[in-house]
Amino acid sequence: MKLLFVCTHNRCRSILAEAICRAESNGVFEVRSAGSQPAGVVYPGTLNFLQQQGIRSDDLRSQSWDEFAEFAPDVVITVCDSAAGEACPLWMGNSIKVHWGLPDPSKLAEAEQSAAFTQVAAVLRERIRALSAIDWSDKTAADIQHVFQQQSGV
Repeated sequence: MKLLFVCTHNRCRSILAEAICRAESNGVFEVRSAGSQPAGVVYPGTLNFLQQQGIRSDDLRSQSWDEFAEFAPDVVITVCDSAAGEACPLWMGNSIKVHWGLPDPSKLAEAEQSAAFTQVAAVLRERIRALSAIDWSDKTAADIQHVFQQQSGV
């Protein structure tokens, strides 16, 4: 199953989600991240956090969701509220869309960022581990939507 994590600037939360999903999903998901208005650079604190956690980050980059039409994700997960409210590109029409609102550690004072990164990562790990344990082979689109939505905490 292909997942695309989306945040407006694709510099912190969606990057975290991509890297943590790759590390935690045991190959269950093919995963990418993108932004509707990418910053063009990954937030340095995000890369530092991932490196401290032993999570591979060398291939992560801030990129536009326009680059992923060929990827054709099965599920698009927005991780910031502003991206959730944006009109998606036409090519996402066949994708299941869910929202996992997460706080943005990069918006906090430097002294508060470590705890915020740890908290966001813990939420992502829990959700991704739960999703990775599911047999997706017999799930309908409605089933997939429901299960991913349940992980949002809504």
